[in-house]
Amino acid sequence: MTADPIFSPTVPARLRKTALIIGSGIGGLSLGIRLQSLGFDTTILERLDAPGGRAYQKRTEDGYVFDMGPTVLTVPHFIEELFALERDQAALTAPDFPPSTLSGERVKGGVSGGPRTSEYVQIVPILPFYRIYFDDGTYFDYDGDPERTREQIAELAPEDLDGYEAFNRDARAIFERGFLELGYTHFGDPATMLKVVPDLLQLDAVRTLFGFTSKYFQSDKLRQVFSFETLLIGGNPLSVPAIYAMIHFVEKTWGIHYALGGTGALVQGLVQKYGELGGQIRYGAGVEEILTRSGAGRLARPVAAGVRLASGEELQADIVASNGDWANTYLKRLPSPARRVNNDLRVRAAAQSMSLLVIYFGFRAEGYAPLDLRHHNIILGPRYEELLGEIFSGGVLGEDFSQYLHLPTLTDPTLAPAGHHAAYTLIPVPNKAGKGGGLDWEEEGPALVRRVLDFLEQRGYIPHLAERLTHLEWITPDYFEQTLDSHVGNAFGPEPKLVQSAFFRPHNRSEDVTGLYMVGASAQPGGGTPSVMMSAKMTARLIAEDFGIHPEVVEGVPAGYPLE
Repeated sequence: MTADPIFSPTVPARLRKTALIIGSGIGGLSLGIRLQSLGFDTTILERLDAPGGRAYQKRTEDGYVFDMGPTVLTVPHFIEELFALERDQAALTAPDFPPSTLSGERVKGGVSGGPRTSEYVQIVPILPFYRIYFDDGTYFDYDGDPERTREQIAELAPEDLDGYEAFNRDARAIFERGFLELGYTHFGDPATMLKVVPDLLQLDAVRTLFGFTSKYFQSDKLRQVFSFETLLIGGNPLSVPAIYAMIHFVEKTWGIHYALGGTGALVQGLVQKYGELGGQIRYGAGVEEILTRSGAGRLARPVAAGVRLASGEELQADIVASNGDWANTYLKRLPSPARRVNNDLRVRAAAQSMSLLVIYFGFRAEGYAPLDLRHHNIILGPRYEELLGEIFSGGVLGEDFSQYLHLPTLTDPTLAPAGHHAAYTLIPVPNKAGKGGGLDWEEEGPALVRRVLDFLEQRGYIPHLAERLTHLEWITPDYFEQTLDSHVGNAFGPEPKLVQSAFFRPHNRSEDVTGLYMVGASAQPGGGTPSVMMSAKMTARLIAEDFGIHPEVVEGVPAGYPLE
């Protein structure tokens, strides 16, 4: 049996295949654009009142604009590829990785992202990528420039210059194999995983990232500089595999970028593109249940048939894709008999990423000295390994903390009233599993907020903050659990440690229900804005294969896949 030729725009609408996507995060929007380009009629169902999911953008009555979630954009050609898609131009086999935009030099300014991107959103490079502050007041500006990096290492820990050269060499090898060659590999079976294990072992990419970094650097500060980045995708440097050293080279190769107007402007651009391709979005449309029907044959898996909304309305579709939390997609939206692989035992046993307390605040700039801060600031506390242990396994709040302070109005003053700054600071905290479930965030949240703001003022990061403050609000693990429907309040999906990476991470094609797919931070390859865009391309490829429309597969569908 061959698939209907849905790739052709001449096929009547009644014959086109339909898709429902749960969630309008960046992963869901990216998949929606790709499915529309493949010829599906796609509807995205969003439980909130606006798009974005974790990348939701909030506008306040007093004139501030806050990105609620991701703020770091890398690999801008991923964005360009989405905006360049047209109906019946799925780009599933297009070149994935163009040459570096840096060409050995730092991105010095201007607009990046490609000509089609500029039709929807303006993306500009940020330098330095991060300013990393240590507890003793010193700092390290990471901007991807090898010479500037060497100069700072010579000042901070000259004994580690040779170690940096070795780290740079070996991290590049991991990047070339793990990202450039394997970036779009979907590890859907053990054989695919086993093929790459020898290479990963040879590259020493399976030891922990912190252990890998510690081989090259004697300085605790440099060990932190070259391992902290996985915290921005929910990974503990003490437990994620060293393959994540590739992040260093992803940033170094294509730079760090910012969407003028905030990440919410990128989300709106994706919404616009999706609409131009004919896609639909429904807001306030929370999904209560994924509907299934029996497959052909006594031992056949159930088949996705649509969804039931919280309102009771039922929607039918040929496929369903979830951009929501993996654990809650299976635990809350599918009955136990339909979940032989992703059963209660497996899902509840999976380690989830840490949660966050994020403080959104506005303050006066006029009348005060300019801030000695950068767009992206990492402020490390006095402890590193011990604090990570508390966050990821201890379930307790220590007396100290580390934070990521985002100050976008240094680049884009439009996010705040004239003469003011808009900022957010993000503090990793335990999720609500285990001991973390005993934390009362209605009590702990305000107390931690006060400690963090006092710290920023007393340590001189934002002098006189208390008297300058004009807007203050925050979110806690309760927000992730209740508003974003994340299991135990996780902020990034399953924790990306070794035993939950590649084949061991949730699969983008469900093993339990035919026609059900996952996309986004919970699925392969993992969290982070570029990864969820990669996830969307992976999932679109799997769907295309299943419907016989991928240019590189034999037309037809897998045995037992009903297309009536």
